Amino acid sequence: MLKGRKISGRGETVAANYAFGPLEDDVIIKHRLLTRTTTTRGEPPLKKLQKKFASFVSEIEKDEDNYNDCVKLSKAFLQELSTFEIPLLKSKAVIDSNVREKENFNELKDDINRQILQAQADIEDLKKQLEESKIERQHKEECEAIRKLIATQPPRSLMQKVITDLEKEIAALEAENTASSRLLELRKKQFVLLLHVVDELQNTIEEDEKNLIEEMRVATEEQKNGMEDASGVSEAMAVD
Repeated sequence: MLKGRKISGRGETVAANYAFGPLEDDVIIKHRLLTRTTTTRGEPPLKKLQKKFASFVSEIEKDEDNYNDCVKLSKAFLQELSTFEIPLLKSKAVIDSNVREKENFNELKDDINRQILQAQADIEDLKKQLEESKIERQHKEECEAIRKLIATQPPRSLMQKVITDLEKEIAALEAENTASSRLLELRKKQFVLLLHVVDELQNTIEEDEKNLIEEMRVATEEQKNGMEDASGVSEAMAVD
């Protein structure tokens, strides 16, 4: 009979190859245990026992006075029965031992299964702890990076002094900006006033030029009229 072969590795088991199926094996083994036909030489014990019993019964059923023969055959039958019983007792002992071994194996199997389940649970817990450790380590690395960045910065007192100076500078710039805005507004008003004055002055100049031209025209006409009057008098005197 070919037995199955189990290969350890990655939890894989090669399927067993048998000349007979498991049910057929059970039938054959049971038959051999009952008939004791496993002997390799001589007549099978069960057949020998059957012959002894048949001879004994046959001798009893005779009507002859064969008491001694019956006793002899009964003793032979009992001896053969005792001989046949010894292997049975051995087989029973083997069976009991196998049953105990099977029970021990089942207990060991259950214990191994419990250990496997416990190991799987421990693995899952370790995985969770590993993930938590990774997150914690990442947080520590981030904190260390922040700490190094803070360490590169100037002291708080110096930063406060810089902030105060900047606030003062900002206040001064705001005051300067306010003063500049006021000055610019004043300059705008002055410029508007200047434009108004220039416009008035230009109007006054234009009016004065017009008046001057008019006066010159009147003076010219008066001079022209005067010269005409003087010419008329001279002519009149000449006539006289």
